[in-house]
Amino acid sequence: MKWRSRRTSSNVDDRRGMSSGRSSNRGGLLKLLLPLILRLITTKKGLIIVALILGVLYFTGTNPIQLLTGGTSNQIQNTNYKGSAKENELAEHSKRVLKSTEDVWNKLLNNYREPTLVLFTNSVSSACGYASSTTGPFYCPGDDKLYIDLSFFQEMATRLNAPGDFAQAYVIAHEVGHHIQNIMGTTTKMQRLRGKISQKEYNQLSVKLELQADFLAGVWAHHSQNMDLILEQGDLEEALNAAFAIGDDRLQKQASGRVVPDSFTHGTSAQRMRWFKKGFDTGDISQGDTFSATSL
Repeated sequence: MKWRSRRTSSNVDDRRGMSSGRSSNRGGLLKLLLPLILRLITTKKGLIIVALILGVLYFTGTNPIQLLTGGTSNQIQNTNYKGSAKENELAEHSKRVLKSTEDVWNKLLNNYREPTLVLFTNSVSSACGYASSTTGPFYCPGDDKLYIDLSFFQEMATRLNAPGDFAQAYVIAHEVGHHIQNIMGTTTKMQRLRGKISQKEYNQLSVKLELQADFLAGVWAHHSQNMDLILEQGDLEEALNAAFAIGDDRLQKQASGRVVPDSFTHGTSAQRMRWFKKGFDTGDISQGDTFSATSL
């Protein structure tokens, strides 16, 4: 993939090296502290006490704003953190891929709202809650952010046998695809169905959501190639191999030796490859309605 000479996105929040600690029983703390604070702030002496309490919380590493608003965790910057040469290269690559997605989607969609890419180490706090690196890359519709621990790309190469810079670009473009779905209201429709249909039915819709994100990643690749000629020989195969590597059937087979189709949430390897390739071949966003497709 020809990426080194490309521009970088400014919509990147680099939190690598930040430590993230989960708040415990934050709802209980809020219920306990809020009535007390409301009583105290009615007097001058009480205001001083509240200021002292919040000051102590702050200087002991607890964010009082997060505590009172129900934040999921506190994150403290490790100013001595320096990524390895390989990790820093992955970060630069990710920033350039994100910029490419911005160029494409600003062209294809009116009033496109650019998401932010959050790079983190080990664990992270988002509007969707606390997550560890084992969650893998994810998009949070609550804050319009993509979250990636760059170690995932190393795992792709070693454990999943899906190496390559364009395979990594596919992952980022897939998460941006979820952002497109959020903009279009598809994500909200899905969220409203949670708890109203059976888990099996919801899983089937989840598969369609993920396959559509794969399709949108393919649309990005199509237009990025037309605009900037980013592809090198073997790049398309890298992306298709990555789609194959993270199919539900393959991952389940690797993990337990058996496949349970009713539990699929992302689609089979064949389905993921097919929808990415369809997006790449057509570049036509209107052909990605996986929810109405008679066959996936």
